[in-house]
This record gives sequence, structure tokens and C-alpha cells, in this order.
Amino acid sequence: MASLPHHESRPSSPKTTLVIGPHATFAATVASILPDWKIERVCDNVAALAFLESRPFDLVFTSADTSGKDDVDLLRKIRLVRPHTRLIILTNERSTADVIASIRERAFSYFSEPLSWTMFAEMVRLAMEEPCWDDGIEVLSATPDWIRIAVRCDIKTADRLLQFFREIADLPDREKYDVATALREMLLNAIEHGGRFDPDQYVEVSYLRARHMVLCRVKDPGDGFSLDEIRHAAIANPPDDPIRHHHYRDELGLRPGGFGVLITRRLVDELIYGEKGNEVVLVKYLGSFEHRTT
Repeated sequence: MASLPHHESRPSSPKTTLVIGPHATFAATVASILPDWKIERVCDNVAALAFLESRPFDLVFTSADTSGKDDVDLLRKIRLVRPHTRLIILTNERSTADVIASIRERAFSYFSEPLSWTMFAEMVRLAMEEPCWDDGIEVLSATPDWIRIAVRCDIKTADRLLQFFREIADLPDREKYDVATALREMLLNAIEHGGRFDPDQYVEVSYLRARHMVLCRVKDPGDGFSLDEIRHAAIANPPDDPIRHHHYRDELGLRPGGFGVLITRRLVDELIYGEKGNEVVLVKYLGSFEHRTT
């Protein structure tokens, strides 16, 4: 029998990232997160745009030395020549309007100083893995105090939305953590049970900032449910069997968990479900914290 022809395997070209800014230490940090990627560095946004006009990059990082507004302007220009470029904004200045604009222009993520390096590293890894991203988050309407967003029924997209939320929410650290954690739990429930992880389905998320309270509304595309009927959730467990819901989750093939409603009720002041059960409002009171004036 004739031997099969030998085909020489050629290694695929390494992915490339462009790091903007004068600081070599930041480029080194990116290289430590992306050890197999080729890293290029330019000094400012003008040089970055020229680079991107000449060739594509898989991922771009802006400089913490520029404002969010400047970086959104750069993103708009990049979109004209490289429509699907993944760009993560780092900035030393932040406003809610800039964050909203970055979502409209389809930035992959947004971080203002002081940033959490742990969250930053996780978002970079997410940018490496997410195959389809730039249609996953859509601004339906927005003012600095009232924002409505549609988010695709995908966990990675939900995590991206939560980072934008952390930048948008003008709250003290403790309250921001509580609201972000509670919102994530309700969003994941909506994506799993209402949207059934269907990427063609979207969950609507609203954030409303009043003087002394925050409201978040999550509405999923499902048929709804009753809290009295969700045996797969920890909130339905009897006092003498606190993990009974695990049995039902195994039967239904659901991911581990089921504590979302229980956790959320401990983090916010009110949790209000609509009649059908496919929308919920989270209310967090802020005490004496003063509403921003800008």
C-alpha cells in the first residue's frame, strides 16, 4: 500500500496586541497575561491609529494617561478601518457619559484608575476566549441616571456587562459591591432560566440612580415562574434540609448553584418580582450618601 503523503504542519501565527502609552511596565504586565502573544507598543493614540490603519491587531489597550473621552474618540476612528477590533479602555479619568459612549461604540471593556488587576486580568483572558462579542451588549436608552441595556444570554457577555456597571455606578465601595454582586446573581438566573443560554435571546437590564437609592431591573425573555415552584433554588429549601435543591438541580441538568435569590436578598434592601416572575427589581437604599452634582 502506498504511504500517505506527508504534510508539514506549520505553526499558526501568534496573535497580536497593541499597547498604547509611554510606560513599558504596563506592556510587560500585558505580556505576562498573554505570554504567547506578540506585543507591540506605541506612545499615543495618534500613533496607534496609524498602526491600525496599516495592519490589524487582535486586541488593543489604551493608556491610563488619557481620558475616557479621548479613548472613545480613538475607538470611533478605529471602527472606520477595523470594525471588529477588540479594544479595552484604561483611563485616568472617568465619567458615566464616557462609559456609556464606550458601550455604544462597542468597546470590549472599560477600566478607570485605580483598577483591580485581578479583574483586569480576567477581562483580558475573556477577550482571548470570546469568539463573538461585538453585538452582545446594546444600549437601548441612556442618561447618566437611567440606563437601559440589552445583554445577550451568555455568561461571558454578562461578565463584560458587570465591569461596565462597576464603572457606571457612582456608589460608595460597599454599596457598589453589594449591588454588583446582587445584579450578577439575578442576571445569571435570567440568562439560564429565562434565556436558556440561547445567544439569540437577550435580557433587558435597567439601572436607575435616585438621590438616596439605586434600582436595578432585570427582565428575561422567558415565560416566568413562581418562587413557590422553584425547587431547584436554595430559597425553596425547608429549614431542616438546606441543600435539598442540589437534588433537583442534578435532575434538571443545571449548573451548580441555586443560591442566587438567597444571596441577593441579603445584599439589597428589597427584591420585587413581577406577576409573571420573569422580571425583578432590586432596590438598595443609600442612607446619607449625597447624589452627585456633575
